[in-house]
Amino acid sequence: MKKSFLFVFIALLTLVLSACGSSDAEEAGSSGDSKQEHDLQMSVTVSESSTWYEAADKLASDLEEETDGRITMEIYPNEGLSGGDSGKAVESLSKGTIDLTFNSTIIYSIMDERFGVASAPFLFKNLEEVDEVFNGEGGEMINDILREKGVEPLGFGQNGFRQVTNSVQEIQSPEDIEGLKMRIPGINMYTDLWSELGTDPTTMTFSEVFTSLEQGALDGQENPIDVIHSAQLNEVQDYITMWNYSYDPLVLGMNKELFDSMSEEDQQLIKELGKEASEHQVELAREKEEEQINELEEQGMEFYYPTDEELEQFKEKVQPIYDEYESKWGEDLLEAFTP
Repeated sequence: MKKSFLFVFIALLTLVLSACGSSDAEEAGSSGDSKQEHDLQMSVTVSESSTWYEAADKLASDLEEETDGRITMEIYPNEGLSGGDSGKAVESLSKGTIDLTFNSTIIYSIMDERFGVASAPFLFKNLEEVDEVFNGEGGEMINDILREKGVEPLGFGQNGFRQVTNSVQEIQSPEDIEGLKMRIPGINMYTDLWSELGTDPTTMTFSEVFTSLEQGALDGQENPIDVIHSAQLNEVQDYITMWNYSYDPLVLGMNKELFDSMSEEDQQLIKELGKEASEHQVELAREKEEEQINELEEQGMEFYYPTDEELEQFKEKVQPIYDEYESKWGEDLLEAFTP
């Protein structure tokens, strides 16, 4: 009888201790191991000479320094982790086969058309309006969509306002652009937009653009100043219109599942350093753009800055894009992005 009672008591005690141990383990697992080592990999769309790469390099250096080498990060320029394909890079980030990326929301819009609202035509007049939206409700709503897609946002960078270049004539009105053979990004919104403007839009990999412009297969293209300058498009394009027609933001993103698996201390550190790296990239990009514009002017490129009245003509011309895409972007999201 005593043996039976002793056996039952030991069994109950073992069960209780086991349950407590499991609970402690689960609690420790949910908060992550604050001393866990991480060897991260990050993909960047452009080359080592870009402000994108410089920001990624700052993040990698800061992480290694702040953790005494416990967290390291290797950077792969030119989408080296996805065979040069930005679309695959974003998809891989979402799935967790890439840890971090620096990508444009234009690329994210392939995954979800709501991201396209950030580049809606003639939405922002200047960078002050951009900062107001991305530091406010608009930025938070984009962050929420990123998390839906399995991406933890660490900060917004800047590719800049997209400007239009061509080798035919100065573009001052919608009539000046009609019929031009234009290279555009390969997403539906831009195809519809440039068709609405009356051009002959073509999508192709950017590596082919210079030769196509040189040979006359294309009349023009559109890109931020940094891309126009670094690709030396002034050698095959005479005119540039500074119309700020579409803003191109960048997302410094991390796979959300990986981020959530880390300790609260590491999460906080990565968020802080990611924000600093993004802000550093924006500052560099804005400083660099002024220098690049001066250099392009010195090299003979003719710059035209449309008046408010001229820009209104373009806005009226592309209004059907808003009529078509408002339902895809969402009324609330578009309202949050309207300065």
